Amino acid sequence: MRMHKHELTLATRGRQFYELTTQLQGWLEKIGARDGWLLLFLPHTSASLALQENADPDVQADLLDFLAKLVPDDDPAYRHRNEGPDDMSAHIRSLLGTQSLQVPVGQGRLQLGTWQGIFLLEHRQRAQARRITVSFLGEVAKDE
Repeated sequence: MRMHKHELTLATRGRQFYELTTQLQGWLEKIGARDGWLLLFLPHTSASLALQENADPDVQADLLDFLAKLVPDDDPAYRHRNEGPDDMSAHIRSLLGTQSLQVPVGQGRLQLGTWQGIFLLEHRQRAQARRITVSFLGEVAKDE
């Protein structure tokens, strides 16, 4: 059993879903991953990680619309506004999501459902630089 660790850097272009599935699968292949767990951690408080539909982009658009209604930007009740009108709403949206994911890996492949993908969900309106700590814990081809 081995632990492999990698830091993924993503430049976002504002509020939207950014799919990471292909990039993560490529990293698993590069390290020779076989069976184990892919662990993701996002050390940010205004973005989140998601396992979500990756076939129909309308799902992502509907989710963004829902979050906009549920947690509007620039609500006058927000006290925290240090970085603009989307600052506090981004923190609340992040709280509704997650900053860590665990995905099983079998025979070197992410064990995702048919329509699932792994995404970073950017909650800020303007571009950001996001870091994700990616770890694989399990068997690698070199162990065999």
